[in-house]
Amino acid sequence: MAEKIKVGIVVGGKSSEHEISCISGSGILSAIDREKYEPVLIGITKSGKWVLPPSDYKLTISGKELPVISEDLPETTIDKLSVDILFPVLHGPYGEDGTFQGQCEMAGIKYVGSGVLASATGMDKSFAKPIFQAHGLEVAPGMVIQLADWQIDQDRILAQATTYGNPLFVKPARSGSSRGTSKVKKVAELRRAIDFAFEYDTKVMIETAIVGREIECAVLQVNGVALASPVGEIKIMGNHEFYDFEAKYLDNSTELIVPVRLPFGIQEAIQDAATNAFNALCCEGLARVDFFYTGEKIIINEINTMPGFTATSVFPKLWQAGGIGYSELITKLIEAAIARPLEVTR
Repeated sequence: MAEKIKVGIVVGGKSSEHEISCISGSGILSAIDREKYEPVLIGITKSGKWVLPPSDYKLTISGKELPVISEDLPETTIDKLSVDILFPVLHGPYGEDGTFQGQCEMAGIKYVGSGVLASATGMDKSFAKPIFQAHGLEVAPGMVIQLADWQIDQDRILAQATTYGNPLFVKPARSGSSRGTSKVKKVAELRRAIDFAFEYDTKVMIETAIVGREIECAVLQVNGVALASPVGEIKIMGNHEFYDFEAKYLDNSTELIVPVRLPFGIQEAIQDAATNAFNALCCEGLARVDFFYTGEKIIINEINTMPGFTATSVFPKLWQAGGIGYSELITKLIEAAIARPLEVTR
């Protein structure tokens, strides 16, 4: 009998999405093909320590209490890990932004997902947007604010921001799960929204709020080719103004509709735009690409190079609609990562 491949499932991390990473890791641990793979749970604490939690460590939501990787677990380092490959279900800074990927490259350990440059660019929306534009994709009009500029010239920045219309979205350039994001309908709320976004990042984006349907498409790379899933539409219920953190994870107020009723040719156009965005950033493995459809235009919102990965997350559900189940999806990603050579130029 062939020896099982040891797969390190890496969860937690230093970002504000620490808890969501734990939930994603729980999903993978429950569905990974244990005939082929031996999963090893690896945690990164909020302070950045690498630790080895027990295999039964609680990684799920309990009521409204989110899971956290304890600082008191046995410590390890990346070069001490006895694994064949790492599957980092890390979201946000220090996990999805190229820093973790750089550690893997330095240590010579293979890993699932995009390389250093694609991860960093995908994480920083202010860099991804002009690349998308250069590849013919439409983006929301907006501006970028650096913390140093905000500290010395708030009035000028506020005046410039109002030229992008009303309402506006204010968000950290390098955060995810809508952490730090606000929808601003009144000029009087703008300063507070910018300050709030700066709690999550030193670079903030202000964008015109696009009125349209929220459409998402999952991209999976198979044999080096980016394939697009059927598209899904996010429907927000309850009192949420937009697809925020609570709506996504805490109060079951969102619904993914798939298949989606769209005018003839629009699904195919969104799928093309999703693979275009994936290839424009030189992504690898997987990504979820988020769009607005206004009825006239397809506008790309962002790309997530390591999207939420529970069985009920958007990425696996879109691929389930495309004929690839959750366990098979995990297997395909691991196989692709094993086959890919380590190259620091990625």
